[in-house]
Order: sequence, then C-alpha cells, then structure tokens
Amino acid sequence: MEKWRCELCGYIYEPETGDPEGGIKPGTPFEELPDEWVCPVCGAGKDQFTKI
Repeated sequence: MEKWRCELCGYIYEPETGDPEGGIKPGTPFEELPDEWVCPVCGAGKDQFTKI
C-alpha cells in the first residue's frame, strides 16, 4: 500500500498502521479515508497530502 506525506508537517500516513486514535483501522488505504479526516499531528486536510 502507498504511503502519503502531509506537506505541512511531514506526518506519514501508513495504511498498514491506519490512524487508530482517529478511528481509522489498520489496512485502510488513503483513498478510502473519510473526506473529513485530518492529519493527526497538524490538522491539515487530505488535500495537503502527497503520495510518496
């Protein structure tokens, strides 16, 4: 699965890990994250992430 980086703070979203604190289960691809999901570090929206 592809990883995505927040361009504002550098946080890396790893699908294998998900975002348990944000209610995102491990194995969830970035494309399947809810539109309202935000970076758990800085609060940036999905549009601030780029595929790495």
